[in-house]
Amino acid sequence: MIAITLPDGSRREFDNPVTVSDVAASIGPGLAKAALAGKVDGQLVDTSFRIDRDAELAIVTDKSPEALDVLRHSTAHLLAQAVQRLFPGAQVTIGPVIDNGFFYDFAYERAFTPEDLPVIEAEMAKIVKEALPVSRSVKSRDDAVAHFKGIGEDFKAEIIEGIPADQELSLYSQGEFTDLCRGPHVPGTDKLRAFKLMKVAGAYWRGDHNNQMLSRIYGTAWLNDKDLKAYLHQLEEAEKRDHRKIAKQQDLFHLQEEAPGLIFWHPKGWSIWQVVEQHMRKVYRDSGYQEVRCPQILDVELWKKSGHWDNYKENMFFTESEKRTYALKPMNCPGHVQVYNSGLHSYRDLPIRYGEFGACHRNEPSGALHGILRVRGFTQDDGHIFCTEDQIEAEVTAFHQQAMEVYKTFGFTDVQLKIALRPEPRLGDDATWDKAEHALRAALRAAGVEWEELPGEGAFYGPKIEYHLKDAIGRTWQLGTMQVDFMMPGRLGAEYIDEHSQRKHPVMLHRAIVGSMERFIGILIEHHAGYFPAWLAPVQAVIMNITDAQADYVDEAAKTLANQGFRVISDLRNEKIGYKIREHTLQRLPYLLVAGDREKENGLLSLRSRGGEDLGTMSVADFAARLREEQAIQG
Repeated sequence: MIAITLPDGSRREFDNPVTVSDVAASIGPGLAKAALAGKVDGQLVDTSFRIDRDAELAIVTDKSPEALDVLRHSTAHLLAQAVQRLFPGAQVTIGPVIDNGFFYDFAYERAFTPEDLPVIEAEMAKIVKEALPVSRSVKSRDDAVAHFKGIGEDFKAEIIEGIPADQELSLYSQGEFTDLCRGPHVPGTDKLRAFKLMKVAGAYWRGDHNNQMLSRIYGTAWLNDKDLKAYLHQLEEAEKRDHRKIAKQQDLFHLQEEAPGLIFWHPKGWSIWQVVEQHMRKVYRDSGYQEVRCPQILDVELWKKSGHWDNYKENMFFTESEKRTYALKPMNCPGHVQVYNSGLHSYRDLPIRYGEFGACHRNEPSGALHGILRVRGFTQDDGHIFCTEDQIEAEVTAFHQQAMEVYKTFGFTDVQLKIALRPEPRLGDDATWDKAEHALRAALRAAGVEWEELPGEGAFYGPKIEYHLKDAIGRTWQLGTMQVDFMMPGRLGAEYIDEHSQRKHPVMLHRAIVGSMERFIGILIEHHAGYFPAWLAPVQAVIMNITDAQADYVDEAAKTLANQGFRVISDLRNEKIGYKIREHTLQRLPYLLVAGDREKENGLLSLRSRGGEDLGTMSVADFAARLREEQAIQG
């Protein structure tokens, strides 16, 4: 007798081994039809998986969180089958699931083009209608190599040859198509209904530029047409909000080939930077942080002691002087430890909080660079707290409150928290990691919030809380982080004298709220689509004259506001007022003020919003009070 325990705690008993689909059918025909996969004792499996022992089982349907990955994985195979039908001789290589979709790399006599995509997509739709069953088989490594070489799949055979000889491999087949895959997959191609091919690109075999160039086809797949249409609409909105386009329209910054991954900030863009930086500086000052500044380059011996050399050197820039090798810092933490180590500390001094707008450089691959969202040179709102173990929970909880308030100020109200747990490789033993992970969980529990856990995604020196913010069009961005580090203080000799006059290593908390300033500003541009709130906008208002008779009045009004710290300009050009208004509206300035003879005579300005709303007339002093009130949102 085999007992199957379902998620609701109910049990079903069977005389013989059963498949996942058998169990679904025993519950009801609706569930049998909806089943996409199963989870047996927590392991994701096909519906054809045979259960021959007592087990816990969850049926995966389109309502399950695992469903999308199964669908996308299966749609990648659907793509590969369609390509091989249309282009005999095309070899399949790898086809993983990625964010919002999948891709597959192909070796063929010519590169695929965008014009090929509609044809391939139509063939995929035909295969869906064929409702081909998907089946799994198992082969030894050598048999799998022989199979794929026999059908001319040399790339696939090469992948398999790198797998240990004693390992059995799973193959999935649908119709005439068979591919190496660990699965699971949907039970039949008719389950795949909402997909679209997005673009083609080149990709070197195994990412090595010395190898053959392959054709990569990207696609997206969703549970239904409604979700697919929503995603495609989101992409259209994202295209309109592209921070690089808006930066060009508003003259914020530029990038050029002579400095790949580095940014040339223009006055208006730097104005946004300064508003963000000064706001964050106030947050830290009010939270008990002392601002520090550390060197840009440090001897590699320090990076070896900290652990970055073994875990991060591929991403570091190096330079030499007088037969010594230095690294351009990729992060600020070792420098902050040196500041801490410069004095003797008692337990009464802790916690000590250091903050730095620290400029860092990381040797990112050129293909990964993307506007100011992914760069090689960036500045972090970085900070480190040196504290005792007993102080961790209070410090993490306080940081959480600071972070949430900052995100709300900048217009982000949907924030998800995740804890990234111990990775491989890592420093330290499991007991230390247990302690660090427990501390983060306890702090979030004390803050009364829910979180998701990400096994294997922590930093090499400690686990971390991640703050994931949803923007105006539903995209999620990972920004802030709080990391508990028991390792680096000991490696770099940080100590304090405890209440028993014993030397101990403090705990080091690594924390940032906006993270990379560059990336955060890029996200702000796209979140607001360039329509910044007045307190953040690089130019808060423009004052325009109708004729030359008001030029001096307008110029004086603009200077009065500028002298009070407001970012206001005047437009005295000899152009029609309608033309000026249209131009500055397109520049998305929050306020547009106009002065004609009547306004000048009465010491007023006519005010309108960038949305075209007539806000009446007011004095310069009243408009300054309005801006001051909006500015107060920063705290």
